[in-house]
Amino acid sequence: MANDTVVVVGATQGLGRELAQAYAHDGREVVVTGREQSRADRAAGEIGGRTRGIGFDLAQPHAIADRLAEVDAVQYLVLAAIERDVNKVSEYDVDAALRLVTLKLVGYTEVIHTLSPRMVDDSAILIFGGLARDRPYPGSTTVTTVNGGVTGLVRTLVVELAPTRVNCLHPAIVGDSPQWVDMPEERRDALVQRTPIGRLVTMAEVVDASRFLLENRALNGINLPVDGGWLCM
Repeated sequence: MANDTVVVVGATQGLGRELAQAYAHDGREVVVTGREQSRADRAAGEIGGRTRGIGFDLAQPHAIADRLAEVDAVQYLVLAAIERDVNKVSEYDVDAALRLVTLKLVGYTEVIHTLSPRMVDDSAILIFGGLARDRPYPGSTTVTTVNGGVTGLVRTLVVELAPTRVNCLHPAIVGDSPQWVDMPEERRDALVQRTPIGRLVTMAEVVDASRFLLENRALNGINLPVDGGWLCM
């Protein structure tokens, strides 16, 4: 079993935390990050094993390198941090748009810039996008644009960081995630009816897909929807 570190940026809750938990359960050394040191420390303690927390805000990229200074020998780097944003052109919030663009494009890239010299042989990076890239909705102006940018970022990183592999995962609505578990039943039923597998995808399935992209040595430059066939409808 490899002993090098798994870093999950955005792991205090949700999908990032589930993936960090899976690697910690395997006995791996795991670093979890969140916007606040206290939340990162709390998540690390709850995950257990050889897990430690680091706090920084991706939307403040100048501080990232210092916060990651003590991280060494990284095998897998996962960028799973997100912020929910509803921003319509007709009611455009420039500050919210700047924060999300900075967080997910500049902040993600600065983390990679900082840690790429410390990535070991057989290393891989996984970036989380989202299906708003392909299925815009009212208010997804910034989210859709940024997730399209993530697709482009993956393509250039594959070239720049070779032989480190870089892939992206685009989850649909994850039915048992903290964001969606308490959605109204009528909305859940409508989403299920649009999903060919007859149910919403689960957190465990997203974790499985994430590990597939990280661990399969032939996968590189992939943008993988995990949606139960939703995009086919």
